[in-house]
Amino acid sequence: MSPPIAPPGWSRWLVPPAALSVHLSIGQAYAWSVFKPPLESALGLSGTQSALPFQLGIVMLGLSAAFGGTLVERNGPRWAMTVALVCFSSGFLIASLGAATEQYWLIVFGYGFVGGIGLGIGYISPVSTLIKWFPDRPGMATGIAIMGFGGGALIASPWSAQMLESFGSDSSGIALAFLVHGLSYAVFMSLGVLLVRVPRADRPAGTGASGPSALAGVQVSARSAVRTPQFWCLWVILCMNVTAGIGILEKAAPMIKDFFADSSTPVSVSAAAGFVALLSAANMAGRIGWSSTSDLIGRKNIYRVYLGVGALMYASIAWFGDSSKPLFILCALVILSFYGGGFATIPAYLKDLFGTYQVGAIHGRLLTAWSTAGVLGPLIVNWIADRQEEAGKHGSALYGLSFYIMIGLLAVGFVANELVRPVHPRHHIPAPTSAPKEADDVQREQSV
Repeated sequence: MSPPIAPPGWSRWLVPPAALSVHLSIGQAYAWSVFKPPLESALGLSGTQSALPFQLGIVMLGLSAAFGGTLVERNGPRWAMTVALVCFSSGFLIASLGAATEQYWLIVFGYGFVGGIGLGIGYISPVSTLIKWFPDRPGMATGIAIMGFGGGALIASPWSAQMLESFGSDSSGIALAFLVHGLSYAVFMSLGVLLVRVPRADRPAGTGASGPSALAGVQVSARSAVRTPQFWCLWVILCMNVTAGIGILEKAAPMIKDFFADSSTPVSVSAAAGFVALLSAANMAGRIGWSSTSDLIGRKNIYRVYLGVGALMYASIAWFGDSSKPLFILCALVILSFYGGGFATIPAYLKDLFGTYQVGAIHGRLLTAWSTAGVLGPLIVNWIADRQEEAGKHGSALYGLSFYIMIGLLAVGFVANELVRPVHPRHHIPAPTSAPKEADDVQREQSV
């Protein structure tokens, strides 16, 4: 199911919309917190239990991206987008059956395991192709696509809340909402499958005769990349940045309600859903804004901002967040913009260090950091909040300790970023000269 190679004169600006159709769909994962309270009420779950589908989904995202990265490089983005469509939509349908029959394990299996595979394959499906189309602006190119993943909840959050209000927040209403999601996203993702194209191997169309080639510069294979300290420094950087952001994002709706539950103006359910949508907007804006900025100031400098300023934002919430809604919201929005920017910038960071050869496969392997963070972030926040509640605490006191842990993790990521250096020449390989040779090399590497 390899996509057709774009003919001469075909606009490379048609590729980002194809990527967006997939990423906007799978970005629904960031709206999971809207379903947490109804599921807890309908099925008698704790906060930790209701986070399981989301956590497993992120775990499977990283694992499927790691193990499927080489297949995506070999089979092309159209194959990957099709696999993502089938798995992501099927996950919702299985979850719908689980909600209708009140079998929570089916929701975990469907949304978390099956849907998570769709998340991983869908997430990396356009990245390598976009970098090859835009070798002159890799940060901007990947930011455009990955912006869609961050912005998916901007659509899904109010849409899901409206469906739960219309269908009801009991198990049957949740089941119907899952069903509508699965069918709708299948249609929307098919647009990307039909539209995506790959560039000619010699030079992407639209860059001009004097434009930079996607195959120029340092080139490192995926197999060699994972043996370098640079890869593992980036792994730590991504893991720490994601853990800090996902801790807020996964519990966003109940968190803002808890912080201001005892104030004169408590946060309503609809306002909490609006807060989730705002976080999604910041996540989305950060992906295109900060990643484009990285093209100007460099990847290491932008990660200094993500990790250093992010720690200051967490400290501000921990110390003063419950005294001011605007301050709480502003700091959370900045943290989520850094969270999104970190995702969008990491493929360009990989490209700078390892080149475009097998960058999709390297990116897939790196996303195991996301799997780890997908467990750590929600586990830290939910487990500590549950323990604090059992101890009789309430409001912002449920989250103080977890926020200090996040500050420490961001500091670890900051140090790892300072340790990043250019890859030693012994890991370099000659740049591939043709797409068939690249596919053959990938297949040969996989068989070793």
